[in-house]
Amino acid sequence: MSRRRGPRGRHVCIVVQNLPVPFDRRVWLECRALREAGFEVSVVCPKGAGDPSYAELEGVRLYKYPAFPPITRQVMFLAEYLWSILATLAGLVRAWRRRPFAVVQVCNPPDVLFAAVLPFRVLFGVRMVFDQHDLCPELYLSRFDDPREFPHRALLLAERATYALSAHVISTNESYRRVARERGHKRPEDVTVVRTGPDPDAMRRGERDPRLLRGHAHLLVYIGVMGPQDGVDVALRAMHHIAHVRGRTDVALTLIGDGDAAPALRRLATELRLDDHVAFTGRAPDELVARLMSTADVGLSPDPKNPLNDVSTMNKTMEYMAFELPVVAFDLVETRVSAGEAAVYAEPGREDEFADAVLDLLADEVRRKQMAAAGRRRVEDVLAWPNQAPAYVGVHDRLTRR
Repeated sequence: MSRRRGPRGRHVCIVVQNLPVPFDRRVWLECRALREAGFEVSVVCPKGAGDPSYAELEGVRLYKYPAFPPITRQVMFLAEYLWSILATLAGLVRAWRRRPFAVVQVCNPPDVLFAAVLPFRVLFGVRMVFDQHDLCPELYLSRFDDPREFPHRALLLAERATYALSAHVISTNESYRRVARERGHKRPEDVTVVRTGPDPDAMRRGERDPRLLRGHAHLLVYIGVMGPQDGVDVALRAMHHIAHVRGRTDVALTLIGDGDAAPALRRLATELRLDDHVAFTGRAPDELVARLMSTADVGLSPDPKNPLNDVSTMNKTMEYMAFELPVVAFDLVETRVSAGEAAVYAEPGREDEFADAVLDLLADEVRRKQMAAAGRRRVEDVLAWPNQAPAYVGVHDRLTRR
């Protein structure tokens, strides 16, 4: 049979625009779960620094395109969306020519990637799965605080089209599932919750590395994307409160990750006189991440309360829990669902209360250990990726069954 005559039932192509793979931990966990279940897997995604246009990693074929420059103005989203569609379409053609696929899994943001999948759906009957990582209309409101009607309505329309063209929707939590059912009009049986649970075997607390303390007694850590909506500036202001209001010179903060707000955050750290307390690693290898997490005393989840964050599951919170780190966070709906007793919750908008919650934990080692143990148990018993993977693989099993 010619490889161009039709889709092969056990070949899934995953498209993601927001992060390169395997740096996108959720997508990489999904890839590995599909491979272990006997699927062929291809990925179309942007390049990271130094990435080739094509590579194979653990049996997964990676088709990569140049990433769009960081966005600083709203009008640039239109250019980014057009680039995402064209680059994804080209990547899908490359993957199809090598071996046709039966299912394309679209990971947002943005919600326009359905346009690149549409030709394969119409011409070859390829089915589409919507893996909804973010609520893009809420993301826009949270990022720009822009009440203008047209951009928000356009994003709702793109989301609605993605829902309509999807054979199945994968939601990261029950709040997103509710949106898919109510706003997306999806049937309950066509929406599956798959949390981005950490791998408890890969994420396990090790020995403390005193060198990473940088001469301080305590280490706080943040890991994740650094965008305007992620609250990393809040973490810096809380650190200013700790160092310059409370006078604690024995506390350091390490920020792991990158994003379009990172340059501004580095400048803010200097403006707040935190250069002796704060270190930025950029995107760090897993080995360094594990050493930092194993050395830290507290994990920070400074996501502010807004229409997106309140109903979103924060991967960093669960990663802290896997590494037996107590968490300080603002009181958000889904953060409470994830962390439970493993976190202390500050009143949203109160940076001083957030900072004082950190200091209270640093002063109470017994409480930190109790919270750390509770978080690790919750990861192992409920949130861990091995507990989530069967539901995820089951979606693709059903869609590719002949």
